[in-house]
Amino acid sequence: MNEIIKETQSICPVCLKIVKATVVKECDDLYLTKNCEEHGFFKTVIWRGKPSYDSWKRNKSPAYPKVPYTKVEKGCPHDCGLCSDHRQHTCTVLIEVTSRCNLSCEFCFADAHGNETDPDMGTIEMWYSRIIEAGGPYNLQISGGEPTMREDLHEIISKATNMGFKFIQLNTNGINLKNYSYYEKLKEAGLKSIFLQFNSKDIIQDKLKVIEYSAKLGIGVILVCTVVPNKNDNILWDIIEFGLKNAPTVRGVHFQPVSYFGRIPKLPKDNDRITLPEVISKIVQQSDDKIKLSDFAPSGCENAYCSFHANYISVDGKLITVSRKNECCGEENGKEGSKKSKRFVERNWSGVKINKYIPKKNSFEELNQKIKNGFFSISGMAFQDAWNVDTQRLKDCCIHVVSKEGNLIPFCAYNITTLDQKKLYR
Repeated sequence: MNEIIKETQSICPVCLKIVKATVVKECDDLYLTKNCEEHGFFKTVIWRGKPSYDSWKRNKSPAYPKVPYTKVEKGCPHDCGLCSDHRQHTCTVLIEVTSRCNLSCEFCFADAHGNETDPDMGTIEMWYSRIIEAGGPYNLQISGGEPTMREDLHEIISKATNMGFKFIQLNTNGINLKNYSYYEKLKEAGLKSIFLQFNSKDIIQDKLKVIEYSAKLGIGVILVCTVVPNKNDNILWDIIEFGLKNAPTVRGVHFQPVSYFGRIPKLPKDNDRITLPEVISKIVQQSDDKIKLSDFAPSGCENAYCSFHANYISVDGKLITVSRKNECCGEENGKEGSKKSKRFVERNWSGVKINKYIPKKNSFEELNQKIKNGFFSISGMAFQDAWNVDTQRLKDCCIHVVSKEGNLIPFCAYNITTLDQKKLYR
């Protein structure tokens, strides 16, 4: 017997009109169902396995935008900017500095093709000003396309640093960072961290070179893996182990279950999807229980059903969990959750200064150094696409993309794409 969990709203994945939607439980699996009068019925899996959907629930008080840039007129997600109905402050904001790329990945959020002119420095400075005016500066991620296609990337980073952005991260495949002098300029300009694409073990030597240079420059590395069923979901623990072997330069691994927007290779079916609990369970199973299901918890910032995290201290090859469990029976403060998330990323995803000084063995100083250098996070983010988007989750989003006009658009709304490549905001 099917159980209705909640009523919400979504959009038709064909015409993008707002439609009523229902989250339905069938056995232990959760589905988002919706019906468009013109294009019919749609049903998409959103949660499979353990941790259970009920156990992951977390109540959160809203934190409305300090300066909403758009009015509520058409309804979510057609009023993004942010509008005054949005329920979470920005934590991380992305700017896309190019649509060019030096790879042609099968799955690409941005559908990078290089057909657009790169934004000039005046436009980028306007974006920075709009971010600050909206309540920032927030954590900044520079993305694309592949942002290292720009020779003036160090100037873009320097401008952000001079305007008060403290944590600047680069979303990159790392290919051009093998040019040390180029990478060094980015560090000198204020780069703190890289979000390094790591979807397979095929080009591991290239990644090792980037990690080597990152260690030399004191830049933190987060390995980022788009998880695709039957392609790389069997090597999740291998990627984590690789990260641990290259800690403390590698500060963690971030998993993103495949979402069907941007460059879409085919119409997604349920067996083409992998949900957050399935990613967690696979990590636990593949680790031979070196880590536990109970290590994982939802974020205190975005909607609970959007993400997971598990935090550890790696000491002498052993992982000691330091994850802070959220109290599901209480209410998270959205404003405080945003602040904590921002500070967490700034503190733990930046580079660690590797001190050549070796403290006395078995001393408190040695233990303190091991703890400081041993922090390692395992996290995941389930982005929503046109088939599974739930506007209640979308309104809780804290990761925003700057539009060409300088508005702040929730990441999922910005990237939503129909099968025929119709875009909501791009």
